[in-house]
Amino acid sequence: MGGAVGPGGDPLPGLHESQLSFKKPPRDATMDAMNTANHLSDVAALMAQLGANARAASAAMAKASAAKKQHALQTLAQLLREETEALQPENERDLSRAVAAGLAPPMVDRLRLDPKTLETCAQGCEQLAAMPDVIGEISGLTQRPSGIRVGQMRVPLGVFGMIYESRPNVTIEAASLAIKSGNACILRGGSEAIDSNRALAALVRRALVAADLPAEAVQLVPVTDRAAVGELIAMPAFVDVIIPRGGKGLIERISASAKVPVIKHLDGNCHTFIDDTADLVMAVRLADNAKTQKYSPCNATESLLVTTAMAPQFLPAIAAVYAQKGVEMRGCAQTQAILAGQTGVSVVPATEADWSAEYLAPIISIKVVADVDEAIAHINTYSSHHTDAIVTDNHSHAQRFLREVDSASVMVNASTRFADGFEYGLGAEIGISTDKFHARGPVGVLGLTSLKYVVLGQGEVRS
Repeated sequence: MGGAVGPGGDPLPGLHESQLSFKKPPRDATMDAMNTANHLSDVAALMAQLGANARAASAAMAKASAAKKQHALQTLAQLLREETEALQPENERDLSRAVAAGLAPPMVDRLRLDPKTLETCAQGCEQLAAMPDVIGEISGLTQRPSGIRVGQMRVPLGVFGMIYESRPNVTIEAASLAIKSGNACILRGGSEAIDSNRALAALVRRALVAADLPAEAVQLVPVTDRAAVGELIAMPAFVDVIIPRGGKGLIERISASAKVPVIKHLDGNCHTFIDDTADLVMAVRLADNAKTQKYSPCNATESLLVTTAMAPQFLPAIAAVYAQKGVEMRGCAQTQAILAGQTGVSVVPATEADWSAEYLAPIISIKVVADVDEAIAHINTYSSHHTDAIVTDNHSHAQRFLREVDSASVMVNASTRFADGFEYGLGAEIGISTDKFHARGPVGVLGLTSLKYVVLGQGEVRS
């Protein structure tokens, strides 16, 4: 039999096909136990090999020239455009399985690799390619009384493991950021997107090889077995950081079990607050876009706050928009009272759970608050600290909101849907971190690097 095949159809060194063949064992207790042990051993061997490959590739990536990384990213952008049509059958297989399995429409939507999505990925690669290469930069160099000069150099993290659900475009975002930041990565996408992810990973490998960079710099876990995740998050010899991207349950499980550091991206319960002085037309436009432009992303607004003074004007206007678009409104008692009797508008009484809910669906909670103080207090109590926005013409309120709301992204007079690495000019994002250490908000190139101290001397000795 031939050697085991990895992402993109390339052989995995040191692994045989039999190590990836997880057949259903006979119904015998002893044999079940033996086969389970063998099965786990096979997965462990696979992941150890991927880890060793990644560690070796990371050394080459760390010293890769800016020109080579730029070449790889530009080639990847070109391949994404050239292969858009060829990618559709692979994506359609994932979509068909998802529909047959009864996945909710927002989850099916996350799987879609339409030409627009692929073009955005290609543009992200080009944006990254055009950005300055920060690896090796020395900053803050200062002369000390002893004569030495001390500064900090920007360096790659090394190897990151990415565990993500649904969106196959994350494969490209993670791969492109790994290339630009001089890291290697091991990607474990969800089983629901396996065909799309394999096809995309094959393009990444072609781009790396075209730029004379190691193909193993970006590896996709070629099996959907969940045991692979357990191995990936417990390989500190090979993996420097884990980045989970998916549902809150997944991220909490990864964070609890990982033996390497985790950059967490928890749920996105985002708020839009309509202040007393908000322009009505702007407020309706922003609240509409923040909720309905796309329901499934983590930066969609899930909760709408409006002051008592603005509520009688604003709520009927936005309610008409939401009703026309089929958005279910769950409101506080004041919201219900204001909208009672409005033709075509129905409001469900909100529960305490609604204030902290991430719906990822055409549902929004609505609460009337007294003022900016109550709005900030409500957000800091119920928000997931992802992205929150204020719509206001009051400069003082805007500044207070920016300072006091404890979230990774805080906005004034803009849709929460802008909380995105591409929109922020990062080229792409590996996720949106709600942590406060190392990286916060959309994690781009800088979030995948670290700083080390460098000392420049001319023979100085310490007295």
